[in-house]
Amino acid sequence: MAWDFETDPDFQRELDWVERFTREEIEPLDHLLGVPYDVTAPDFVRLVRPLQAQVRARGLWACHLGPELGGQGYGQVKLALLNEIIGRARFGPVVFGCQAPDSGNAEILARYGTAEQKARYLAPLLNNEIVSCFSMTEPQGGADPLLIETSAVLDGGEWVIDGEKWFASNARYAGFLIVMARTDPEAEPHKAMSMFIVPCETPGWEILRNSGYGSGEPTHAYLRFSGLRVPGDHMLGNPGEGFAVAQTRLGGGRVHHAMRTIAKARRAFEHMCERAVSRITQGERLAAKQMVQDKIADSWIELEQFRLLVLRTAWLIDRHGDYRKVRRDIAAVKAAMPKLLHDIAGRALHIHGSLGLSDEMPFMHWVTESYFLALADGPTEIHKVTVARQLLREVEPASELFPDYHVPKLRAAALARYGEAAQE
Repeated sequence: MAWDFETDPDFQRELDWVERFTREEIEPLDHLLGVPYDVTAPDFVRLVRPLQAQVRARGLWACHLGPELGGQGYGQVKLALLNEIIGRARFGPVVFGCQAPDSGNAEILARYGTAEQKARYLAPLLNNEIVSCFSMTEPQGGADPLLIETSAVLDGGEWVIDGEKWFASNARYAGFLIVMARTDPEAEPHKAMSMFIVPCETPGWEILRNSGYGSGEPTHAYLRFSGLRVPGDHMLGNPGEGFAVAQTRLGGGRVHHAMRTIAKARRAFEHMCERAVSRITQGERLAAKQMVQDKIADSWIELEQFRLLVLRTAWLIDRHGDYRKVRRDIAAVKAAMPKLLHDIAGRALHIHGSLGLSDEMPFMHWVTESYFLALADGPTEIHKVTVARQLLREVEPASELFPDYHVPKLRAAALARYGEAAQE
């Protein structure tokens, strides 16, 4: 029987190094630099590149990828233990070569890309020489990919793309975009879409505007494609495989977001606890007040519950090697994630009073980010529906008017089994 909550000592030493490195070297960057995706900015080159070199020398670069791509090929459990640390800092993922959406886009290219595509796009992406954009959502469709209207039509060996995309991640900094478009309007919905690589130097697309959320810099673009032409060999996978290609990145992306959310929630919890033992009001520390104790107890319990759910889901992915077989658990993690960050960050904000409400503390941004997490990669409601459907699929309906667990039935069955012995 294997049932263990301990980390291998050798890997724990790596995690201890990552913990110190993140707190001492990476977290300060959040107060000095802008967005982690402007990889050619002088300050990024000056401050981030040396830290990335240390990570590479330690053998911890892009650990989600296999050795053939320069990573460690870590399973999801190891990635969970790593990400719940580096997620503390906004620049943590980029320093370790595993930032979204590039990590997911790299997985797509690694699985579906041709040798030429990998050489031109995957290699510089893995080296963080460039960043990428994932462009799937559309303004009229929102979370429903079946409503995608952007079209791609084959013309003389080139694909001609027309349409609009919404909240395209980091398009303003990207070296290329991965774009989903409808290639066969007559096919059944899940086989009508295909995925394309669009080099950003290609004429025929524009950023109508960039949107941000909370206090974050606007980096999510509203795009328009007008007769944009890409070579015929810039499709990822086969025609009609757009949804299959997208799922390559979405399953892992959702659970990796959850891993990093643990880090933010833990930071909020740490700040809450320090405030509680430091602040005195009405003659006693906040820590002595039962309503504060209630918030701290709830936060710790919820954080530990969520962490165990994430680790169990990671273990299941490692065991099955297929995101589809763990769809229910990934959906559960995705549904629970925003509420965890919202509630813990909100409590920390409240205990800090007006200081917590101000932009001198990170809590308002984390509360806002919780709503982003509730919408990115599919809204919470969709994932709850997935969980419920997967669970109910395994349940047999009652064959009679009254169910087998009806108490009179159970009593009659018990008497039939133990009747004589019970009367003695």
